Amino acid sequence: MASRKTGSYILAIDQGTTGTTTLIVDEKGRVVASADLDFKQFYPYLGWVEHDLELIWKSVEYTVNRAIGRAQISTAQIQGIGITNQRETVGIWDRKSGKALHKAIVWQCRRTTDICQRLKAEGHEKWVQQSTGLMLDPYFSATKIQWLLKSSKALAKAAHKGRAAVGTIDSFLAFRLSGGGAHITDVSNASRTLLMNLKTLDWDEDLLKLFQVPRACLPKITDSSGILAHTRGLRFLPDGIPISGIAGDQQAALFGQACFRPGQAKCTYGTGSFILMNTGNKPIFSKNKLLTTVGWRLQGQEAIYALEGGAFVCGAAVQWLRDGLQLIKNSSDIEKLALEVPDSGGVTFVPALTGLGAPHWQPQARGLICGLTRGNSKAHIARATLEAMAFQNVDILTAMEKDMKRKMSVLRVDGGASKNNLLMQIQANSMGRVVERPAMIDSTSLGAAYLAGLGVGLWKNTNILGKIWRSERSFKSKIGTAERNQALSVWSQAVQRASL
Repeated sequence: MASRKTGSYILAIDQGTTGTTTLIVDEKGRVVASADLDFKQFYPYLGWVEHDLELIWKSVEYTVNRAIGRAQISTAQIQGIGITNQRETVGIWDRKSGKALHKAIVWQCRRTTDICQRLKAEGHEKWVQQSTGLMLDPYFSATKIQWLLKSSKALAKAAHKGRAAVGTIDSFLAFRLSGGGAHITDVSNASRTLLMNLKTLDWDEDLLKLFQVPRACLPKITDSSGILAHTRGLRFLPDGIPISGIAGDQQAALFGQACFRPGQAKCTYGTGSFILMNTGNKPIFSKNKLLTTVGWRLQGQEAIYALEGGAFVCGAAVQWLRDGLQLIKNSSDIEKLALEVPDSGGVTFVPALTGLGAPHWQPQARGLICGLTRGNSKAHIARATLEAMAFQNVDILTAMEKDMKRKMSVLRVDGGASKNNLLMQIQANSMGRVVERPAMIDSTSLGAAYLAGLGVGLWKNTNILGKIWRSERSFKSKIGTAERNQALSVWSQAVQRASL
C-alpha cells in the first residue's frame, strides 16, 4: 500500500472483554486512525463465561488491517506495537502450532468459587494476600488455570511438560504476533494471576504449589516497556516490528491518563468499572479489601504500584437493560431515557450480575432491583442504573482514601460510558469530588501506545507524555452533604440485601 503520510507511528492493540480496538498513534500522541470489532461471548453454564482464542485473534488481525488502511500509512512506518488486554482471562495453547487447546476462561467467570472457598477455609488467604496483594476470588487467574489442568489429563500433562503454553491474553497475542518466538507477560498482567510475588516480581514457588500450576507452562515476566519481542510470520505485518509495550487494561489506562505521580487516580468505565491510584515505587497493602497491584515497570526503572478497586458490572448493566430487559435499543440511549425523570423515584439497582467485587467481595451476591412502586417507569430503572454505576465507585474510593490516608480531589475518567454527561455528573455528586474527562477517552489504548513509544524511544520520558494529556471537561458536585449521605445510605442497605 502506498503511503500518503510521513513520519513514525505506534500501533496499539486493545484486546477487551467484548471486542478488540486497534489505534494508530503519531509522534505527537494523536490518534490518526482506529478500528474495532466485537466477538462472540460464550456462556456454557450459569456463571461461566468463555472466549474463543481464535475469534480473538481474528479480531486482532481485522482491526490491525483496518486501522492501518484508514491511517493511510505503510507498515514500514510502524515503529512499535503496544498490547493492552482484558486481565485475568486465561488461555491455553499448543507451543508448536499456537492452536488453542481450550476456550479461554474469562475474568468474569465464577466457576472456581468452590476452589476459592476451600482455600479460604484452609487458612491460605492471609499469606496469599501478603504475597500477591490480591484476594482469593474466582476473578483472578490461578484458580482458572488450576481448573483447566484438572479438567483434562492431556492438558495437565502438556502443561507440565511445557508443550502447552498458559497465559493471559497479552501472552497469547505476543506469542501469535512473534510467530511463537516469545511466551511473555509483563509485570502488570503477572500481578493479576495470584502467582507472582509482589516483592520479587517473579513467579512464587509456594503459590505455584498451592494452586498446582507448573512453572513450565507459564510465560517469562518482562518489563511493561522496552523491546520485548518482534513480529514474525504474519500475513498482515512484516517481520521485525518491535513489540515494545504491554500492560493490563486498567494499568494501561492509568498510564494513558498520565497519572505518573503518587495519589493520582483514574476510573475506567467499561464492562466493569475500575479505579486505580498510583502509590509510587512501594506497594501499599490494603486494610479495606482493595487490591495491591503493579502499575507498570519501565525499562531500567523501579516498578510503580497501585491500589485498585473494581466493580465487575458497569457498562455490562446497560447492556443487560438493552439485551435482557430490552428497555433501550442502543446503549447510548440510556442517558436520554434517564433524563426523562428528575431522579430514580426511589428505585435502587444493585448490578451484582456476576457477584460483587471490591470492597465487598461477595461472589455469591446477585443483582437486585428494589423500591419499585406502580408509579415507576423504565426511565426510573435507567436512572437507577446510572446511579448504581456511580455509587459502587464511591464504595471503592472511600476505601481507597482510608488506605492512602488522604483525600482525593480529582478523579480522571475514561472508557465508553464516560461520554455520558449525566453519569459523570451523578459520579461527581455522589463522591463530592471533581470528575475530569480527557479529550481522548480511550485511555487504555493510548496507554499501550505510550508504553510502546517509550520502549522504542519515540518519546524520551513520561514528562513529555504528561504534556500531551489534555482535559476536555470537568464535573463538580451540585448537591449537599446531607443529600449525598442519604442516597449512599439507601444504596448501602440495598447492597447488604443483595449479599444475603
